[in-house]
Amino acid sequence: MQSLLTYNKIPIPAFMYGTAWKKDATTRLVELAVNSGFKAIDTANQLIHYQEALLGEALLSLAKQGIKRESLFLQTKFTSPSGQDHRTPYDASADVTTQVKQSFESSLTHLHTDYLDSYVLHGPYSRYGLGKSDWEVWTAMENYHRTGKTKIIGISNVQANQLQELCEKASVRPMVVQNRCYAMMGWDKEVREICKSQGIIYQGFSLLTANQDVLRDPEVWNIAKRVGANPLQVVFRFALQVGMLPLTGTTNEQHMKDDLAVLTDFELSSEEVKTIEFIAI
Repeated sequence: MQSLLTYNKIPIPAFMYGTAWKKDATTRLVELAVNSGFKAIDTANQLIHYQEALLGEALLSLAKQGIKRESLFLQTKFTSPSGQDHRTPYDASADVTTQVKQSFESSLTHLHTDYLDSYVLHGPYSRYGLGKSDWEVWTAMENYHRTGKTKIIGISNVQANQLQELCEKASVRPMVVQNRCYAMMGWDKEVREICKSQGIIYQGFSLLTANQDVLRDPEVWNIAKRVGANPLQVVFRFALQVGMLPLTGTTNEQHMKDDLAVLTDFELSSEEVKTIEFIAI
């Protein structure tokens, strides 16, 4: 599979499979995704939306099929108490650094590994700017990166001003950003521009679910007809061509294969890319 290179020279497969909301089907769907061609898997240590341990079960099964852990890119997240229910993977009364340590070690256990490819702060504690807890988490994550326990660190659900502050003040700036991507907001243009200027890989999620109007737009259908694809594939191809690393969470085997086909089967013209970039603005 094609890959993107972080500023610290770590390759990331160019398309990622997301495991949010898969519940008890997580193990089966991860196996299906990997056997369909996905090499990068995204999860979080957050039982409200993810089943990280069931991803780990899939990894054990895949290993028995000859697919080694080293051949896959594993990304998980630290989720603050406000994003958890009562099933926190750490002592919610402990200090933040301890919470990160307990969550990180729990993730390693769930995933049957001794290192992560990417560790991401699931979202800032603060609505605006970055607060004390954000910096405490980031410092703990920086330490895991320095020791080689994770090759990459990043942040999700982040606003442009927060990302700018993080890049300016952190000892180790993020290598990846993962955000929900809305066409009506220029496909998160402000954050993407910061990522581009800082050499950060932008991971876009909800590219389809957050943009249903785009998928119905006649211009997108016309583009799809020209390239011999469907509108979903056109949106993913657009994401790739503007420098995003897209996530998909499909549960359909054919859709998995269709999604991966956008890596090689067709390209959009520069005019078509421009049309989609501004289609909802």
